Amino acid sequence: MPELPEVEALRDFLTDNLVGHEIVRVLPVAVSVLKTYDPPVTALEGHEVTAVRRHGKFLDVGTAGGPHLVTHLARGGWLQWKDRLPDGVPRPGKGPLALRVALENGAGFDLTEAGTQKRLAVHVVRDPREVPGVARLGPDPLADDFDEERFAGLLAGERRQIKGALRDQGLIAGVGNAYSDEILHAARMSPFKLTASLTPEEVAGLYAALRRTLTEAVERSRGVAAGRLKAEKKSGLRVHGRTGEPCPVCGDTVREVSFSDSSLQYCPTCQTGGRPLADRRLSRLLK
Repeated sequence: MPELPEVEALRDFLTDNLVGHEIVRVLPVAVSVLKTYDPPVTALEGHEVTAVRRHGKFLDVGTAGGPHLVTHLARGGWLQWKDRLPDGVPRPGKGPLALRVALENGAGFDLTEAGTQKRLAVHVVRDPREVPGVARLGPDPLADDFDEERFAGLLAGERRQIKGALRDQGLIAGVGNAYSDEILHAARMSPFKLTASLTPEEVAGLYAALRRTLTEAVERSRGVAAGRLKAEKKSGLRVHGRTGEPCPVCGDTVREVSFSDSSLQYCPTCQTGGRPLADRRLSRLLK
Protein backbone atom coordinates (compact mmCIF):
# COMPACT_ATOMS: atom_id res chain seq x y z
CA MET A 1 0.00 0.00 0.00
CA PRO A 2 1.37 3.45 -0.87
CA GLU A 3 1.95 5.47 2.29
CA LEU A 4 2.85 9.08 3.01
CA PRO A 5 6.32 9.08 1.32
CA GLU A 6 5.10 7.45 -1.92
CA VAL A 7 1.97 9.60 -2.12
CA GLU A 8 4.08 12.69 -1.49
CA ALA A 9 6.38 11.65 -4.36
CA LEU A 10 3.35 11.09 -6.59
CA ARG A 11 2.13 14.56 -5.63
CA ASP A 12 5.47 16.05 -6.71
CA PHE A 13 5.46 14.07 -9.95
CA LEU A 14 1.89 15.03 -10.83
CA THR A 15 2.51 18.67 -9.95
CA ASP A 16 5.23 18.73 -12.60
CA ASN A 17 3.20 16.83 -15.19
CA LEU A 18 -0.46 17.79 -14.61
CA VAL A 19 -0.60 21.39 -13.42
CA GLY A 20 -1.38 23.78 -16.26
CA HIS A 21 -2.91 21.09 -18.47
CA GLU A 22 -6.56 20.58 -19.33
CA ILE A 23 -8.43 17.39 -18.53
CA VAL A 24 -10.28 16.34 -21.69
CA ARG A 25 -11.58 12.87 -20.78
CA VAL A 26 -12.19 10.89 -17.60
CA LEU A 27 -13.03 7.29 -18.35
CA PRO A 28 -14.15 5.01 -15.50
CA VAL A 29 -13.44 1.41 -16.49
CA ALA A 30 -14.35 -0.33 -13.23
CA VAL A 31 -17.66 0.80 -11.74
CA SER A 32 -16.49 -0.13 -8.25
CA VAL A 33 -13.84 2.59 -8.26
CA LEU A 34 -16.33 5.49 -8.17
CA LYS A 35 -17.50 6.40 -4.68
CA THR A 36 -19.38 9.60 -5.60
CA TYR A 37 -21.76 10.50 -8.42
CA ASP A 38 -22.58 14.17 -7.88
CA PRO A 39 -20.83 15.92 -9.49
CA PRO A 40 -20.21 13.29 -12.20
CA VAL A 41 -16.69 12.48 -13.38
CA THR A 42 -17.45 14.34 -16.62
CA ALA A 43 -17.55 17.57 -14.57
CA LEU A 44 -13.73 17.43 -14.53
CA GLU A 45 -13.55 17.60 -18.32
CA GLY A 46 -12.65 20.96 -19.83
CA HIS A 47 -10.99 22.23 -16.66
CA GLU A 48 -7.33 23.04 -16.15
CA VAL A 49 -5.45 21.35 -13.31
CA THR A 50 -4.31 24.04 -10.88
CA ALA A 51 -2.79 22.05 -8.00
CA VAL A 52 -2.08 18.56 -6.72
CA ARG A 53 -2.18 18.09 -2.95
CA ARG A 54 -1.77 15.26 -0.47
CA HIS A 55 -4.06 14.57 2.48
CA GLY A 56 -2.51 11.68 4.41
CA LYS A 57 -2.58 8.85 1.84
CA PHE A 58 -5.12 10.64 -0.39
CA LEU A 59 -4.15 12.39 -3.64
CA ASP A 60 -6.15 15.50 -4.52
CA VAL A 61 -6.15 16.86 -8.09
CA GLY A 62 -7.72 20.32 -8.04
CA THR A 63 -9.05 22.15 -11.10
CA ALA A 64 -9.83 25.76 -12.02
CA GLY A 65 -13.52 26.39 -11.54
CA GLY A 66 -14.27 22.69 -11.36
CA PRO A 67 -14.31 19.85 -8.86
CA HIS A 68 -11.49 17.89 -7.25
CA LEU A 69 -10.54 14.34 -8.15
CA VAL A 70 -9.54 12.69 -4.87
CA THR A 71 -8.20 9.15 -4.87
CA HIS A 72 -7.00 6.63 -2.30
CA LEU A 73 -4.87 3.89 -3.85
CA ALA A 74 -5.60 1.37 -1.06
CA ARG A 75 -3.60 -1.86 -0.90
CA GLY A 76 -3.46 -2.90 -4.55
CA GLY A 77 -3.90 0.40 -6.37
CA TRP A 78 -1.36 2.40 -8.31
CA LEU A 79 -1.03 5.36 -10.66
CA GLN A 80 0.63 4.75 -14.01
CA TRP A 81 1.70 7.81 -15.96
CA LYS A 82 1.77 7.69 -19.76
CA ASP A 83 3.38 10.36 -21.93
CA ARG A 84 1.08 9.13 -24.68
CA LEU A 85 -2.15 7.35 -23.84
CA PRO A 86 -3.31 4.50 -26.09
CA ASP A 87 -5.81 5.39 -28.77
CA GLY A 88 -9.40 4.31 -28.36
CA VAL A 89 -11.66 3.78 -25.38
CA PRO A 90 -10.64 1.07 -22.89
CA ARG A 91 -13.18 -1.69 -22.42
CA PRO A 92 -14.37 -2.88 -19.02
CA GLY A 93 -13.00 -6.29 -18.20
CA LYS A 94 -11.01 -8.34 -15.76
CA GLY A 95 -7.79 -6.38 -16.18
CA PRO A 96 -6.29 -4.01 -13.59
CA LEU A 97 -7.32 -0.75 -15.29
CA ALA A 98 -9.90 1.10 -13.18
CA LEU A 99 -9.93 4.70 -14.44
CA ARG A 100 -8.17 6.76 -17.12
CA VAL A 101 -7.58 10.53 -17.15
CA ALA A 102 -6.57 12.09 -20.48
CA LEU A 103 -5.04 15.53 -21.04
CA GLU A 104 -5.19 17.85 -24.02
CA ASN A 105 -1.59 17.06 -25.00
CA GLY A 106 -2.20 13.31 -25.33
CA ALA A 107 -0.61 12.41 -22.00
CA GLY A 108 -2.44 11.23 -18.90
CA PHE A 109 -2.58 8.56 -16.25
CA ASP A 110 -4.28 5.29 -15.45
CA LEU A 111 -5.41 4.20 -12.03
CA THR A 112 -4.98 0.45 -11.75
CA GLU A 113 -5.66 -2.12 -9.05
CA ALA A 114 -4.18 -5.59 -8.69
CA GLY A 115 -5.81 -8.46 -6.82
CA THR A 116 -9.38 -9.53 -6.23
CA GLN A 117 -10.18 -7.15 -3.37
CA LYS A 118 -11.29 -3.91 -5.02
CA ARG A 119 -10.64 -1.06 -2.58
CA LEU A 120 -9.26 1.63 -4.88
CA ALA A 121 -11.44 4.70 -4.35
CA VAL A 122 -12.08 7.74 -6.56
CA HIS A 123 -14.18 10.69 -5.36
CA VAL A 124 -15.20 13.67 -7.49
CA VAL A 125 -16.14 16.40 -5.04
CA ARG A 126 -16.42 20.16 -4.76
CA ASP A 127 -14.33 20.17 -1.57
CA PRO A 128 -11.88 17.44 -0.49
CA ARG A 129 -13.38 17.55 3.01
CA GLU A 130 -16.52 16.01 1.55
CA VAL A 131 -14.57 12.73 1.40
CA PRO A 132 -15.17 11.00 4.77
CA GLY A 133 -11.64 9.59 4.90
CA VAL A 134 -10.14 13.05 4.41
CA ALA A 135 -12.48 14.70 6.90
CA ARG A 136 -11.44 12.37 9.71
CA LEU A 137 -7.67 12.59 9.17
CA GLY A 138 -5.42 13.47 12.07
CA PRO A 139 -2.49 15.89 11.69
CA ASP A 140 0.22 15.35 9.09
CA PRO A 141 3.38 14.10 10.85
CA LEU A 142 5.66 16.12 8.55
CA ALA A 143 3.80 19.41 9.00
CA ASP A 144 5.84 22.26 10.47
CA ASP A 145 3.52 22.53 13.48
CA PHE A 146 3.68 18.80 14.29
CA ASP A 147 6.20 19.08 17.12
CA GLU A 148 7.05 16.70 19.94
CA GLU A 149 4.59 18.35 22.31
CA ARG A 150 1.72 17.82 19.90
CA PHE A 151 2.74 14.20 19.33
CA ALA A 152 2.89 13.57 23.07
CA GLY A 153 -0.56 15.10 23.48
CA LEU A 154 -2.03 12.74 20.87
CA LEU A 155 -0.56 9.66 22.55
CA ALA A 156 -1.59 10.82 26.01
CA GLY A 157 -5.22 10.06 25.25
CA GLU A 158 -4.53 6.55 23.94
CA ARG A 159 -4.57 3.21 25.75
CA ARG A 160 -3.58 0.67 23.13
CA GLN A 161 -0.56 -0.85 21.41
CA ILE A 162 1.73 1.67 19.75
CA LYS A 163 1.68 -0.13 16.39
CA GLY A 164 -2.08 0.38 16.12
CA ALA A 165 -1.85 3.99 17.27
CA LEU A 166 0.69 4.88 14.59
CA ARG A 167 -1.51 3.33 11.89
CA ASP A 168 -4.69 5.10 12.99
CA GLN A 169 -5.37 7.71 10.28
CA GLY A 170 -7.66 9.61 12.63
CA LEU A 171 -4.76 10.05 15.04
CA ILE A 172 -1.83 10.63 12.64
CA ALA A 173 -2.30 10.86 8.87
CA GLY A 174 -0.27 8.89 6.36
CA VAL A 175 1.53 6.11 8.28
CA GLY A 176 0.59 2.55 7.35
CA ASN A 177 1.77 -0.96 8.03
CA ALA A 178 5.21 -0.69 6.43
CA TYR A 179 6.40 2.61 7.87
CA SER A 180 5.01 1.89 11.33
CA ASP A 181 7.30 -1.18 11.36
CA GLU A 182 10.21 0.98 10.23
CA ILE A 183 9.52 3.73 12.78
CA LEU A 184 9.32 1.26 15.66
CA HIS A 185 12.52 -0.44 14.57
CA ALA A 186 14.29 2.94 14.44
CA ALA A 187 12.91 3.76 17.91
CA ARG A 188 13.98 0.30 19.22
CA MET A 189 10.45 -0.26 20.51
CA SER A 190 8.16 -3.30 20.56
CA PRO A 191 5.11 -2.91 18.31
CA PHE A 192 2.99 -4.22 21.18
CA LYS A 193 4.17 -1.76 23.80
CA LEU A 194 1.21 0.11 25.26
CA THR A 195 1.00 3.84 24.65
CA ALA A 196 0.02 4.41 28.28
CA SER A 197 3.33 2.90 29.43
CA LEU A 198 5.58 5.23 27.41
CA THR A 199 7.95 7.42 29.39
CA PRO A 200 8.69 10.99 28.27
CA GLU A 201 12.07 9.78 27.02
CA GLU A 202 10.42 7.03 24.97
CA VAL A 203 7.92 9.49 23.49
CA ALA A 204 10.79 11.77 22.49
CA GLY A 205 12.66 8.88 20.88
CA LEU A 206 9.55 7.71 19.03
CA TYR A 207 8.84 11.22 17.76
CA ALA A 208 12.40 11.54 16.47
CA ALA A 209 12.16 8.13 14.76
CA LEU A 210 8.82 9.07 13.19
CA ARG A 211 10.07 12.31 11.69
CA ARG A 212 13.43 10.90 10.61
CA THR A 213 12.02 7.74 9.01
CA LEU A 214 9.36 9.58 7.01
CA THR A 215 11.65 12.47 6.03
CA GLU A 216 14.33 10.10 4.76
CA ALA A 217 11.76 8.06 2.83
CA VAL A 218 10.36 11.20 1.19
CA GLU A 219 13.85 12.32 0.20
CA ARG A 220 14.64 8.89 -1.30
CA SER A 221 11.43 9.03 -3.32
CA ARG A 222 11.70 12.63 -4.46
CA GLY A 223 12.31 12.88 -8.19
CA VAL A 224 11.65 9.18 -8.77
CA ALA A 225 9.28 8.50 -11.67
CA ALA A 226 5.87 7.14 -10.70
CA GLY A 227 6.59 3.74 -12.19
CA ARG A 228 9.67 3.19 -10.01
CA LEU A 229 8.28 4.28 -6.65
CA LYS A 230 7.24 0.80 -5.51
CA ALA A 231 10.75 -0.55 -6.02
CA GLU A 232 12.26 2.49 -4.31
CA LYS A 233 10.04 1.97 -1.27
CA LYS A 234 11.02 -1.68 -0.90
CA SER A 235 14.73 -0.98 -1.29
CA GLY A 236 14.68 1.48 1.63
CA LEU A 237 12.88 -0.72 4.17
CA ARG A 238 14.99 -2.27 6.94
CA VAL A 239 12.60 -4.75 8.54
CA HIS A 240 9.19 -4.58 6.88
CA GLY A 241 8.82 -7.36 4.31
CA ARG A 242 12.21 -8.80 5.25
CA THR A 243 11.24 -11.80 7.37
CA GLY A 244 14.17 -14.20 7.72
CA GLU A 245 16.77 -11.66 6.62
CA PRO A 246 19.46 -10.23 8.95
CA CYS A 247 18.68 -6.97 10.71
CA PRO A 248 20.91 -4.27 9.14
CA VAL A 249 21.61 -2.83 12.61
CA CYS A 250 22.47 -5.86 14.76
CA GLY A 251 22.45 -8.87 12.44
CA ASP A 252 19.69 -10.77 14.28
CA THR A 253 17.03 -12.46 12.15
CA VAL A 254 14.01 -10.33 11.33
CA ARG A 255 10.84 -12.04 12.56
CA GLU A 256 7.17 -11.78 11.73
CA VAL A 257 3.79 -11.84 13.45
CA SER A 258 0.91 -12.71 11.12
CA PHE A 259 -2.69 -11.59 11.36
CA SER A 260 -5.72 -12.50 9.27
CA ASP A 261 -5.08 -9.89 6.59
CA SER A 262 -1.65 -8.46 7.32
CA SER A 263 1.64 -9.04 9.10
CA LEU A 264 4.31 -7.06 10.90
CA GLN A 265 8.07 -7.50 11.01
CA TYR A 266 10.50 -6.62 13.79
CA CYS A 267 13.97 -7.36 15.15
CA PRO A 268 13.99 -9.15 18.54
CA THR A 269 17.41 -7.82 19.55
CA CYS A 270 16.67 -4.22 18.64
CA GLN A 271 13.07 -4.07 19.81
CA THR A 272 12.04 -6.74 22.31
CA GLY A 273 15.11 -7.55 24.39
CA GLY A 274 15.80 -10.66 22.32
CA ARG A 275 12.39 -12.22 22.99
CA PRO A 276 10.26 -13.40 20.05
CA LEU A 277 6.74 -11.98 20.06
CA ALA A 278 3.86 -14.44 20.38
CA ASP A 279 1.36 -14.91 17.59
CA ARG A 280 -1.85 -13.10 18.53
CA ARG A 281 -3.96 -15.94 17.21
CA LEU A 282 -2.36 -18.43 19.58
CA SER A 283 -1.50 -16.63 22.78
CA ARG A 284 -1.42 -13.34 24.60
CA LEU A 285 0.88 -10.73 23.08
CA LEU A 286 3.96 -9.49 24.85
CA LYS A 287 3.79 -5.87 25.89
